[in-house]
Amino acid sequence: MSVVAGLLYTEHDEWIKIEGDVAVIGITAYAAESLGDLVHIEMPEEGDSFDAGDAVVEVESVKAVAEIYTPWACEVIAVNADLDGEEEQVNEDPFGTGWLVKVRMTGGVDISSLLDAEGYQAKLDKA
Repeated sequence: MSVVAGLLYTEHDEWIKIEGDVAVIGITAYAAESLGDLVHIEMPEEGDSFDAGDAVVEVESVKAVAEIYTPWACEVIAVNADLDGEEEQVNEDPFGTGWLVKVRMTGGVDISSLLDAEGYQAKLDKA
């Protein structure tokens, strides 16, 4: 199972790349493998605002439906439109072309609940 250094991870198997006040959010390789082949992704609209802990994206696979959460209050500034009809990109390249949304963090940014790559790998090793 791949874990990418330099990213932050949530307990819900999302990865986050912070670039200033912007965060790119996707699901991890572990989550993609666990879900199986994705068949639909329900994206938010650019400009949509969310509170910390809200579901931002919903992914549907042949096995289950999962919600992708934001750890901060945010505004969606971009969605990965390339995934429309090409949902398998999330399974094939979850840390690259399979990213889901970019958000501008609008609330206070607290990363204390997030894991670094080492911490996330330790979580996976216990699973």
